[in-house]
Amino acid sequence: MARFLSLVFSLVLVACSSQDQAPSGDVAGLTRAIEQLGPEVDPNEAARAAQIAHDYALQLKSEWRVTDSAIIHNAKIINGFRERGLCNDWAEYILKRLRQENFRTLDLHWITSPPTSFRIIHHSAAISAKGDGPYDAIVLDGWRRGGDLYWAPVREDTHYNWRPRMEVRADLLAQ
Repeated sequence: MARFLSLVFSLVLVACSSQDQAPSGDVAGLTRAIEQLGPEVDPNEAARAAQIAHDYALQLKSEWRVTDSAIIHNAKIINGFRERGLCNDWAEYILKRLRQENFRTLDLHWITSPPTSFRIIHHSAAISAKGDGPYDAIVLDGWRRGGDLYWAPVREDTHYNWRPRMEVRADLLAQ
């Protein structure tokens, strides 16, 4: 029964997966997108943030031994074959690494897509111009492509209903 439930859970998680076509290894494109968040964004910070986000996602992929799709990797974690690599792990670690840079012209956000009808929640990191909120940010999602960084403007990532993490948390606690 436990194996069956694990399989069902893994299949349900497919709703959280995506085959979006935004470039993942395009560090130059991500740099330009970060620069375009606002005129006050320092181009050097944008380049550093883009390179770090890209490289660190690949580093985590290696450290966490992610060799399959995000959904399969989640199943490995649930069944005890891997320790890390759920979407919240990616968000936490990427944000922690980027915060070490103490950017002057950029802000970092933890964003969450509220539960679907199957109670699936998705977490990600996001980066915005200093003072802007998460809706004007760029998603930095290491999870959805298993370590190959997905990025897109939050408002254009229509696969998820991104909101600030604490707002989603408060809504869930109020239920």
